[in-house]
Amino acid sequence: MDKFYITAAIPYVNSRPHVGHVLEFIQADVVARYHKLLKEEVLLLSGGDENALKNVQAAEKAKTPIQSFVDKNSEVFHQLTLKLNTQYDIWQKGSDQKTHFPSSQKLWELCAKNGDIYKKSYEGLYCVGCETFYSLDELDEKGECFEHPGKKLDKVSEENYFFKLSKYQDKLIELIESKKLEIIPEFRKNEVLSFLKSGLHDLSISRSNERAKNWGIPVPGDSTQRIYVWFDALNIYQSGVGFGWNDKLYQKWWPADLHVIGKGITRFHAVYWPAFLLSAGLELPKKIFVHGYFTVNGQKMSKTVGNVYDPVPLLEKYGADPLRYYCLAKVDPFKDGDFSEEKFINAYNSDLANGLGNLVARIAKLCETNNVEYSSDNTYTPYSSITGGYHEHLKRFEFNFALEELWRDIKNLDGELEHDKPWSLSKDSAIPLLKNYVRKLLNIAFALQPFLPETAAKILEQFKGPKIKAQKPLFPRI
Repeated sequence: MDKFYITAAIPYVNSRPHVGHVLEFIQADVVARYHKLLKEEVLLLSGGDENALKNVQAAEKAKTPIQSFVDKNSEVFHQLTLKLNTQYDIWQKGSDQKTHFPSSQKLWELCAKNGDIYKKSYEGLYCVGCETFYSLDELDEKGECFEHPGKKLDKVSEENYFFKLSKYQDKLIELIESKKLEIIPEFRKNEVLSFLKSGLHDLSISRSNERAKNWGIPVPGDSTQRIYVWFDALNIYQSGVGFGWNDKLYQKWWPADLHVIGKGITRFHAVYWPAFLLSAGLELPKKIFVHGYFTVNGQKMSKTVGNVYDPVPLLEKYGADPLRYYCLAKVDPFKDGDFSEEKFINAYNSDLANGLGNLVARIAKLCETNNVEYSSDNTYTPYSSITGGYHEHLKRFEFNFALEELWRDIKNLDGELEHDKPWSLSKDSAIPLLKNYVRKLLNIAFALQPFLPETAAKILEQFKGPKIKAQKPLFPRI
């Protein structure tokens, strides 16, 4: 059996999750569920980025011990994945001293053994939000980070360990241009290549205990320094599957087949991370899929503006599938999308309540009225719609287009009912038509499983036979 190892980015746990985290958790889950349909052995991982300075500052502000703070917030993120009905097999914590600490220290030691780590004094502008240093030409006209406008950067001067990032510039260009390390979409790949070709500078990969507030993973052989958060957070993708503590598990799953990330952390995943792995003599991930951000009511989410949208009340009211549908069907996976409750309700009523839900209810009622007996062996061939693009779209992470294919088939099936008018026919004439509708509906439900798993399971159960009964509406109209 082929294996497929997929990761979602590791969120900072300095505050509660928002609707932007929902987007990525769902996208990664859809890819994982699709590969399960293809009968592959799949592993899906995420976790908590817990060693960041911003976590320390947030814990201080909350007057809570840092470990208690990150434990509580990391679990909130983990619970969100469960509420979304996403199937994360591993939730790896950055503060896990049993597996993650030794794993990250091993990565450091391998890079050091290769001669790629050295110590020097440094002064620079540090964005706590991004947990990285920036040069002036990487900032906006106000001297602020593009990801965190309005936040003043810290001027930091200290002695740190540095990684010879510049050494890997040419190799990274070669790997990305040849698609040995594939970046999707193409315009993100071109952005990375442009950054690489502008010249790489060596990277600070440690922080003094004083600035790190003694939080994080100690640098091997130097008790005065802590490992830079991005060096350790990226390694969660390896530590979660055994690197440094379970070689058999690691050999089974690594390298990752796919990293799913947001556009703001592309450089860390497409430049820093593969450079660390090259230095350590380890295999690189095969593919990186970069998605856009969510705005809320047309504005970038901001605590200052007060529009950081908490998805949990919506999930508790309507369930996971409607929010999954909106994130997948109404958002271009490669560009920024907008979320509003008004748009969510419109999509729910038009596509789910009046579309799929109404079609299921009509067919079920007609089958019950005509006492249709249908025998399903619960096996389905891989889905192929009329236009046949379902698989190709999913392979390219075009979730919105794959759902367009399915909804076209839903509308076509609804059109067949209107054309055939089985309610006006004799029972003998209607039953063959109804059985054909059921077969088509089951194929649609089979293909819906990666997107709307709960809804798909209900349809497959309702129409498996031998008797088909009307049930309560899948999506009561809002």
